[in-house]
Amino acid sequence: MLVTFSFTRTAVTVRRWFEIGPDATMEHGARIELALREPQEHRGSESAAQRLVVDGVFWRADLFGRLDRPDEPFSAAHFHPWFEGVEPSDRHWDAGLTAAPWEWLAARLEDLGQRLAGAGLDPALAGPDADDVRDAAGDIVAAARRYGPDRPFTRDDDARLTRDAARRHALMLDLVADPAALDREYLRPWLERTGWSG
Repeated sequence: MLVTFSFTRTAVTVRRWFEIGPDATMEHGARIELALREPQEHRGSESAAQRLVVDGVFWRADLFGRLDRPDEPFSAAHFHPWFEGVEPSDRHWDAGLTAAPWEWLAARLEDLGQRLAGAGLDPALAGPDADDVRDAAGDIVAAARRYGPDRPFTRDDDARLTRDAARRHALMLDLVADPAALDREYLRPWLERTGWSG
């Protein structure tokens, strides 16, 4: 499931995410992305449905925990302050993010222009969306909290909520250095969905 908050020029997406690292560790939690909307020509009458195209992700926060550290629900929380095309920057860590993830996220949503500037984009792209995102920050954080690593999701919940990402999970599995280290029973829904046999 992908929750989208769409503004005039920008959008914020929120979802549950599950990730398999190259060392076979597993992470899960809330993924929040800031992106640009692609302007679309009006089509049809004044009542016609219009296209909504969200692309150009420029910032991401992954409020993740590691499955092997259940007592530290935000032990893998990190963010990506810019993207090179569609690829995220390396992970960035912040003690404030781990200590108070939801407050940290709310503070980042307070200044859309700063997020754009940090991504190497013109902060003026924020325009009036900056105020709108700030006003919606509470709703965005509430949506993200629904998918946080501190919520009691099961393995099957994670598999269901990330079923649209089968190709990405297959790519992750291909990067695992030692496939024998994978917990194949836990990963069974993803292995079956991707057809990955390692």
